[in-house]
Amino acid sequence: MKPDRLSFVAVVCAIFVFGGSEPSRAFDFFGLFGEPEKATPNPETVAYEVSFAGLDGDGALDQNLKDASNSWRLRLESPDAGVGLARRVVADYPRLTDALWANGYFNATVRASVAGVAVSPEGHGVEAAAAAAERYRNAALVPVRFEIDPGPVFKLRHVVVYDARTNAPIDPALFSRKALGVEPDEPARAAAVRAREAEWVDQLRDKSYPLAKVVSSRPVILHREHAMDVAVTIDPGPRAGIGEVQLSGSSGVDPDVIRSFIYLEEGEPYSPKKLADTRRSVARIEALGGVKVSDGDRLDKNGNLPILVETSERKRHVIGAAAMFSNINGPALRAYWMDRNLFGGGERLRVDLEGGLAYYNNSSAFLAFPHIEASNLVGLAHVGFLKPALWGTRNDLLLDASAVRERTVYYWASYGNFTGAIRHRFSDTASIQGGIEVEGGQFFDAWGLHNYSLLGFPLSGNYDSTDNALAPTRGVRVVGRVTPYVNALPHGVGMVESKGQASAYYALDEDAWRIIAGRVAVGSIVGASIENIPASHRFFAGGGGSVRGYRYKSISPYNGFDFPTGGRSLFEASLEARLRVTQNIGVVPFFDIGAAFSSPWPDFGSTLRAAAGLGLRYYTAIGPIRVDVATPLNPRPVDSRIALFIGIGESF
Repeated sequence: MKPDRLSFVAVVCAIFVFGGSEPSRAFDFFGLFGEPEKATPNPETVAYEVSFAGLDGDGALDQNLKDASNSWRLRLESPDAGVGLARRVVADYPRLTDALWANGYFNATVRASVAGVAVSPEGHGVEAAAAAAERYRNAALVPVRFEIDPGPVFKLRHVVVYDARTNAPIDPALFSRKALGVEPDEPARAAAVRAREAEWVDQLRDKSYPLAKVVSSRPVILHREHAMDVAVTIDPGPRAGIGEVQLSGSSGVDPDVIRSFIYLEEGEPYSPKKLADTRRSVARIEALGGVKVSDGDRLDKNGNLPILVETSERKRHVIGAAAMFSNINGPALRAYWMDRNLFGGGERLRVDLEGGLAYYNNSSAFLAFPHIEASNLVGLAHVGFLKPALWGTRNDLLLDASAVRERTVYYWASYGNFTGAIRHRFSDTASIQGGIEVEGGQFFDAWGLHNYSLLGFPLSGNYDSTDNALAPTRGVRVVGRVTPYVNALPHGVGMVESKGQASAYYALDEDAWRIIAGRVAVGSIVGASIENIPASHRFFAGGGGSVRGYRYKSISPYNGFDFPTGGRSLFEASLEARLRVTQNIGVVPFFDIGAAFSSPWPDFGSTLRAAAGLGLRYYTAIGPIRVDVATPLNPRPVDSRIALFIGIGESF
């Protein structure tokens, strides 16, 4: 055992054995042994213990009563005298009664005793109980006992909602049928009634009544029937639209840029969802940190409700790094630097560097780190610039330049790329982008060494209704790109390259602990033969973001050679069940399938490679840390039986 670890264990053991200096407490080793902490008899205080009887194993009610009881919550803070203990117990009568009523037990009775002496809600028996408690001082814990007879749980029988403006029953069309209905044998619990009231107000707000509020709630207890009726009066307030949007905060960011990410139109029907969408949209401006969108306190002269958008700025500069490893793809290091607000208009300048080690031979797995040689280093350098909201519009300017060096078992390539584009945002979820792309370099593959150049005009569209970029739980993502390349430069290649991907996420429960996620991707290249298509543009499948279980870019047609050469079309599909075990831990069984094809369109008569596996997720504030272990279901002789992938964020 290492000395530093030995010292830590020794300190922990010493604390556990000898305890602390507090005389009235016993040490509970982080609660691992299940028993709640108890006070310790001592001469300075009247230490005691509390028990609840008569609950017949109802753990939820037992916990509710303990939460309401000061005697229980303060059991480690013993009073100095017996009379203080007795008065503490008497003061619990109304608290326990309220807790029982809140749980629907309106005929409940409570009896309490201290050291075997009964005390009443009026304080009778306090002096005798105090004297009895004093006899336990420094000898034993004073027994404090609450005997509960909850009686039958009352049922919620009728719920009637009145309109405060007319004192008549409110229009039922304003609510869903479920919201006004009462389930048979539904307990008459206060929390359930309050939840209904909140739901009614939310539904009114969803129907453009932003000032709706509960005016009164009048329960009627029917003791003979063991039932409760409730009459709730709600003031819906006036129906209203979206009013003027007012900005505050973030003086360092051009307000016209912020407004370009707000898609609210003055006078359109009010909706809380529109406010939530606005908060998410404005938060996409990387120069901003916190974004708060709230209602104004009164309607304007046009009957609309002003909207307040308050923002705060993030630190302007950021630097980050990441390390990844896969026994299939090998090691990689990434680093980036970013300025989030270059000129005060939310402009983003980002520099990315990535480096890794390529394969040294044709082995099916990356199992060792041989001598590092320049010829085996791969990576990229990328500079990206984003100017959002050109001239205050919903058009963004994107400029990207990169230098790339790739090396696989099947080809190597070195090239530079420049892309300039204008993106138009229709809404927070949909955009379209068009521009120009220039690329040039060389690659070496089975057909030899090639110099090439590309001049293209990419057009892409994006739709994203998901709720989280790194770990979506609900929504749909659809991305499509078509790029016609013209043969207008030396060594030029003319072709049309297309690729699209759609993914969907569906939560099976309200807290999104069980999620079904699916992905489909297709690609096609027409207008050029396979040997003339730059190797980095050909389609391959396999790897951590594709068909897990297979080596990166190893699934493709062979085109007459003994190894994959890349294809002119692609098909991939994935299905995952993302299941949380705890708040921070999740497991993900998954299934992947895919292939690349010689034809310009996917040929499903060819062999599709499939893989299955199990992933582990550790959920953090920046996204899930992902560990996936996969195995190919129809492997080739060169394929490894096990593939390990580690990264940040979900696979799709």
